[in-house]
Amino acid sequence: MKVFDYIQLLFAIALSQSAGLLGALFTSSSVTTWYPTLVKPALNPPAWVFGPVWTILYVFMGIAAFIVWRVYQKSSGAKKRFARTALVLFVLQLVLNAWWSIIFFGQQQLGWALLEVVCLWVAIAATIYYFARISRTTLWLLAPYLAWVSFASYLNYSLWMLN
Repeated sequence: MKVFDYIQLLFAIALSQSAGLLGALFTSSSVTTWYPTLVKPALNPPAWVFGPVWTILYVFMGIAAFIVWRVYQKSSGAKKRFARTALVLFVLQLVLNAWWSIIFFGQQQLGWALLEVVCLWVAIAATIYYFARISRTTLWLLAPYLAWVSFASYLNYSLWMLN
């Protein structure tokens, strides 16, 4: 890889991490005030787990986006359009990812957050479908993300039911 490729890779990772940073703006105050007051389900992990897990997932997401971006840059015709659709889906799921934190922590709307996380899950699944058709490696990079959001959906539902 050339120096410019590394810059693009870092940009893709930074773009992914930005969704987490935006979400953190709405999460930080609620994590120490509102969230501890909620009744938690039995499988709720300790609070310290979320930061490292999300950081790793955002890195994987950035690497996957970089792989698809490189294909997009080098393609033409139908293949380029397919890669562009994949990248649009990627950006959509990033927006939905950040939006969930705003709804859940910022607005403290557990029911609306549950509806939103279902939309996020569908957007991630569609992104994986498109990305995996471009590169199988991206499937393995994004599979943990879908698994974690599936678990987060369970937590969101449980918190909604318990509170």
